[in-house]
Amino acid sequence: QVQLVESGGGSVQAGGSLRLSCAFIGYTYSWSCMAWFRQAPGKEREGVAVMHPSGGNTYYADSVKGRFTISQDNAKNTLYLQMNSLKPEDTAVYYCAAKVCLQPPTTIQALDVNYYYWGQGTQVTVSS
Repeated sequence: QVQLVESGGGSVQAGGSLRLSCAFIGYTYSWSCMAWFRQAPGKEREGVAVMHPSGGNTYYADSVKGRFTISQDNAKNTLYLQMNSLKPEDTAVYYCAAKVCLQPPTTIQALDVNYYYWGQGTQVTVSS
């Protein structure tokens, strides 16, 4: 049974940093897209950052480029999202997600919400 378990959310002032973690439990697919999404109140879920490790590719939403970095630790089966220079508009519930990607996706495909596995979400609140 596959489980994705996020941690690391919290409250921070604008300009601060947080690092989110997502533990992949029971997930064994080698060719995968591994992603972070977020959903703010009253808004649709949006893709934030994606990596396709087998292809060596990363993808970012324009709103977070240069501030957020996605990475993974294979030994720990964990995906990370380092968030720097946080802004109030980054406030949202953040979700990790995964799907099989047999080839590197386009940016649009990578950031689309059509993922099969999802975590439960972790709240990030940025105050001004």
